[in-house]
Amino acid sequence: MIVPVLKDEALLASIASAPDDGLNFHLWWFGQSGFLLKWQGSTVLIDPYLSDTLTDKYAGSDKEHIRMTERCIAPERLGFIDIVTSSHGHTDHFDAATLIPIARAHGSPMPLLLPASNIELGHERLAGGLFKMHGIDAGQTVHLGGFEFTGIPAAHDTIEHDSHGRCRFLGLIIRFGPWTVYHSGDTRWHNHLPHLLGRPDIALLPINGHDPARGVAGNLNGTEAAALAKACCATIVIPHHFDMFTFNTADPIDFMTACSQIGQSYRVLGCGEQWSSQTLSPRAL
Repeated sequence: MIVPVLKDEALLASIASAPDDGLNFHLWWFGQSGFLLKWQGSTVLIDPYLSDTLTDKYAGSDKEHIRMTERCIAPERLGFIDIVTSSHGHTDHFDAATLIPIARAHGSPMPLLLPASNIELGHERLAGGLFKMHGIDAGQTVHLGGFEFTGIPAAHDTIEHDSHGRCRFLGLIIRFGPWTVYHSGDTRWHNHLPHLLGRPDIALLPINGHDPARGVAGNLNGTEAAALAKACCATIVIPHHFDMFTFNTADPIDFMTACSQIGQSYRVLGCGEQWSSQTLSPRAL
């Protein structure tokens, strides 16, 4: 079992002590597709999965979700979070066993940004009264707590819509101060992506690939993630969606090799590890 770089008290101390100089922001990878973003004292938790819901659900089946990495933090210790987002309804991106303890610790209705197509699912899956749900669709922009979120269509495996024409899977462009961060959710390459992303400072992209034979659907592989980051002129790319489940992972070496070959700046984080923007110059300045 992989031990997080930072976990429990050490992780909380890192989050609490991250310097607020009014300009720079900080990221922590929480495993799978989960990231915590901190900017000027405000926090956004993106696609957190901090439970064993899927391991328990699929135990003894032909698709066992065997954990590779220890959980970096118990969700009930994250009551300080200001905003939570979910990119789509798959449990590793929208987990009641993660979200409900966070909201209970938060103490007042937790702002939750999710695809408008998933609002009904949210009411079914999550305890009533704990969340203030904000729906978003592709091309729409929502402002919450000093952050601007814009929905980007995600292809998982394809771009899918509900009966009202709303995207079922989304990525998010997150703008705050002079910075732009793109979190892909789960997506494969589609022709709209490069020009929709608008030269982000950071692209957070999956690398576990697409393999229907293993039940792995709808994601970039490492080479594709490097190419997408280059195509949208991302200043730096950070990979996700690996080292969580043994049947659905990837070795980041392919991603690192591809980035090096095309001259794309990258950083690979361990679970719980912090990254800060001091090394970058924000393009919006």
